[in-house]
Amino acid sequence: MSQHLSQTLRERGELLVLLATWTERGWLRELDRALALFFAELDPTAPPLLILGAALASHQLGQGHVCLDLATTLADPDFALSLPPEGEEAENAALLPSQLLAGLELAEWLAAFTGSPLLAGEDAAPLVLAGQCLYLRRYWDYERRVAGRIAERLQASAAPGDLAQRLGTLFPEPLVLDGVRRTDWQKLACALAAQGRFTLITGGPGTGKTTTVVRLLALLQEAALDAGQALRLSLAAPTGKAAARLTESIGAQVASLPVAEAVRQHIPTEVTTLHRLLGSLPDSRHFRHHAGNPLPLDVLVVDEASMIDLEMMANLLDALPAHARLILLGDKDQLASVEAGAVLGDLCRDAEAGCYSQSTRAWLEQQSGEHLDDPALRPGNDDQALAQHIVMLRHSRRFDSGSGIGRLARAVNVGDAGTARTTLAAGSADLHALRLADEQDRALERLLLDGLSAAGERPVGYAHYLERMHQQRPAPSADEDSWQRWAAGVLADFERFQLLCAVRKGPWGVEALNQRIAEALLRRGLLAQDHGWYEGRPVLVTRNDYSLGLMNGDIGIALRLPEPPESPGAEPRQVLRVVFPRNDGSGALRYILPSRLGAVETVFAMTVHKSQGSEFAHCALILPDTLNPVLTKELVYTGITRARHWFSLVESRAGIFEQAVQRRVERRSGLREALG
Repeated sequence: MSQHLSQTLRERGELLVLLATWTERGWLRELDRALALFFAELDPTAPPLLILGAALASHQLGQGHVCLDLATTLADPDFALSLPPEGEEAENAALLPSQLLAGLELAEWLAAFTGSPLLAGEDAAPLVLAGQCLYLRRYWDYERRVAGRIAERLQASAAPGDLAQRLGTLFPEPLVLDGVRRTDWQKLACALAAQGRFTLITGGPGTGKTTTVVRLLALLQEAALDAGQALRLSLAAPTGKAAARLTESIGAQVASLPVAEAVRQHIPTEVTTLHRLLGSLPDSRHFRHHAGNPLPLDVLVVDEASMIDLEMMANLLDALPAHARLILLGDKDQLASVEAGAVLGDLCRDAEAGCYSQSTRAWLEQQSGEHLDDPALRPGNDDQALAQHIVMLRHSRRFDSGSGIGRLARAVNVGDAGTARTTLAAGSADLHALRLADEQDRALERLLLDGLSAAGERPVGYAHYLERMHQQRPAPSADEDSWQRWAAGVLADFERFQLLCAVRKGPWGVEALNQRIAEALLRRGLLAQDHGWYEGRPVLVTRNDYSLGLMNGDIGIALRLPEPPESPGAEPRQVLRVVFPRNDGSGALRYILPSRLGAVETVFAMTVHKSQGSEFAHCALILPDTLNPVLTKELVYTGITRARHWFSLVESRAGIFEQAVQRRVERRSGLREALG
């Protein structure tokens, strides 16, 4: 280590100045620097390496990591900061962590943590060093709570004695796809979940996660009713949008179940958000339901579990009664939660391999009549307790062998950039690639406003919902039902297309593209203005608002709607209101004055993260022209799989797509290791 850099790591004052510089450049959050200063005041003798570790551990939380892995940081020091995207030069490379930590040995960094009260063994110490990982105490506690609660639930509970017969009723026919008899993983998932208090069902789009859980609930409820006591069932999702989508899909499936009407009536069809389920307390991180006041239920199903962060999972598990079953549904390959932790990804690390023990495999085959002969499966043993409670659904009904979207998603998911590019280049009715010449290329506006030319139903753009808004507007004297049908139609048409972005800032980010699209629609004459509140403005709710019944992720559109006349015989005046669908599957709408909406933003474009839990008939993903840390195969895969019928990839620079596909999200945590 050079003399200058050694001095920086020896002198607290010099290190604190460096942290301030990193904060000014946006490489470190102000929160991280403030925490480091606080720790420096708590322990005036703490060495600079400890203070540096605390600042970086805090910053890692903002990047989604639960802890700071010291060895990984020394191997790639710049990984620990929010450095500029590739292509943007730092003004002073000597200030980078890679320069600061050059030559530092892991043992030397670990030694700096010895003896400080900031890391003492007491529960009150604000930092925890576990092996080579440094945690903020709160997140260490969350991780241990989650690991402990799951471990308790891995003890099997009794399955219905006639499970095989009940499975045969719910799955009467063998699974045949493309003329070939396949292993029915949905049936296996129901069998596994019927004898456990914790089950994780993962699978990609169209693999039947919702279908599986509806049949599972029917199986459990029918058995309970036959025994004389109905189960208390509940369905939840992380966001209002995900809850609404699950509500829509569950209703029809429950109605078609081959069970008695009494059983169907005891299966819930309304999905709530996790925050509502637990009972959020205003201005607090705490909930009404917790270990001391558990949820009054026997079975809880949580959809879109990839979006659940570590803190929420800890709160959820704390609030769940010890006897209750927890079934988590999610796609392990999607983006992890925005907040710290990748719980689903950590738990599903070996899901594809199965790792079922001989006893688990024999029991599943006996109960289901299925044969676990998938070549991807790897034998396991009874010591791998978690693996015996995880099922991966492997057959997509939405994206068959002829689906371009399906082939592209699979190639991206395995990091095969060459096959992904070949799939795009080969052309397909459901795939489209657009390479822009520059920032002003008008082909982008044509795609976003008008969609694509295709056989059959045409993939639309944003002009479509505005044309409906103008051309099908009811007469001023029309009845209330006519106005409601019109508003619902505008909302439905808007949701046929969505532009997704990888980033928020820059010419290819959400903020710039929202304004650019609004200006293009204004020039087309479809909007009256492109700023403030205007008819046709789509907005995304960015924070839960329980007083209005709106959840983070809800989308509404500002529309002019008639108000009752002020006097008899007067013409009804029209007032701008924002129309949102209710999240209860009823198809009803709610109408809210714009002045009551604080936490909303225009949503012609949204980030891929915000799109999780949603689906769109036509979805376009635009990639920036510089490699950014957020560009990974998980982000691209999530963007692709938001599309139901058509997907468009928009590239602003050659090569970025391939580089993104070859990178994967890496989130540091010790959850899987804590579970053993």
